[in-house]
Amino acid sequence: MTMTDAAVDEVFAANRAVGRIALSVRHVAGASRPERVHEAGMLRVRFPNAAQRGTLDAVIVNTAGGLAGGDRAEIAMTAAAQAQLTVTTAAAEKIYRSLGPTTQIAVKLEVGAGAALAWLPQETILFDRMRLRRTIDVALAPDAGLVMLEAVVFGRCALGERVASGSFVDRWRVRINGALVFADAIRLDGEIAQRLAHRAAVGAGVAVATLLKIPGDEQTVAAVRAVESAFSGEVGVSTWNGLMVGRLVAPTDAALRGDLLRVLTALGMAPPRLWLN
Repeated sequence: MTMTDAAVDEVFAANRAVGRIALSVRHVAGASRPERVHEAGMLRVRFPNAAQRGTLDAVIVNTAGGLAGGDRAEIAMTAAAQAQLTVTTAAAEKIYRSLGPTTQIAVKLEVGAGAALAWLPQETILFDRMRLRRTIDVALAPDAGLVMLEAVVFGRCALGERVASGSFVDRWRVRINGALVFADAIRLDGEIAQRLAHRAAVGAGVAVATLLKIPGDEQTVAAVRAVESAFSGEVGVSTWNGLMVGRLVAPTDAALRGDLLRVLTALGMAPPRLWLN
């Protein structure tokens, strides 16, 4: 008996991975502690320093080992008033090729009054013919602090892979007290390698990153520019309206990781330990 195309699609859809994390952190007696933790599907969150005072570290684990076409991941992180939260991932996230459906990642971050959140996941590695749509929505209190970083690598550099074609849509929206202060979007469709090869894109680079810091000012920018001679790739930083944005392009994922470590150090931040493994 031969299955119809519709039946095959139904079987495929029924076997897609769906994961959700919802974490809220509160400040209690000088320490940041998990208040509510919800996990579903293939996503988990762990707290390697939960017994310590100060900043709480949260590590996201994808037990599926990667995301394929049709998979969905939803992540919501809330740092309540005065809480301090640093979020990273246990490993680089892999987005595998798709037979048609789009992989979807939705991130929502909320940072309360006097709180600080650092969103520092490891790289997202895109495979050839992947289809990914990612949205990141951030809501900040007027005096909240944010450092948000996303790095994307087009192919596994160690294996000489490249992303020739596919679809990558990335949308960021950041609001302070409900007002939109930062909007960013990337859309790459079709022959991605050709588009990226343009000098106005990434040229010979295959690894890119965007870093957003709020608050950010000229002093913050100067700290990063002071170490520009040590960068392996291209790094540009600018500031306006109380925020700082950095863009990085590098020839390999290792070079990008090194440059990101230099930027974080210049900003006075210690990178997550998992970055150094």
